[in-house]
Amino acid sequence: MYGHFNPFEQTGAWWQHILMVVIAAVLGYIIGYITKKSEAENLEAELASLDAAVDDCQKTQVISVAPAPVKVETATVVPVAAALAPLVVPEPVVVPDDLKIVEGIGPKIEELLNNEGILTFAQLATTSPERIKEILVAGGSRFQMHDPTTWPEQSALARDGKFEELKAWQDELNKGRKG
Repeated sequence: MYGHFNPFEQTGAWWQHILMVVIAAVLGYIIGYITKKSEAENLEAELASLDAAVDDCQKTQVISVAPAPVKVETATVVPVAAALAPLVVPEPVVVPDDLKIVEGIGPKIEELLNNEGILTFAQLATTSPERIKEILVAGGSRFQMHDPTTWPEQSALARDGKFEELKAWQDELNKGRKG
């Protein structure tokens, strides 16, 4: 009945089974060790190359310095704007809002709006529903059915921090539409 477990029909074959399990475990450990060691070496090499890239970037970083004052022998007046012209003021970083808070906007529509430069509630609040509809139509047929008429109003409430008022209004809406 259990002949397939003991192919040589030996009565003391239990030790063969244990030996096979031990050999399999040792081989599995060795293969896993070699694989992980190789993976660790690859990651260390990648880390070293990234460290080198960061060092190179820090060495080549350009620091903007205001021009040295010019010694003027005559009574020439230099406008302040001209003296500060070489200084470049960086643009403020726009932190995107979670536009999915607006009833009717899901992850894919949020991605469409972000790709068109609409990243914040303030930007969405100032965008006309017609422009939003154009973005949806350009996004494809799966987005054309959405009605963005209330989205600017909802985002204006979110922009102003009136989340309780927004939630109450959204409870009255039907999938983002006035109902």
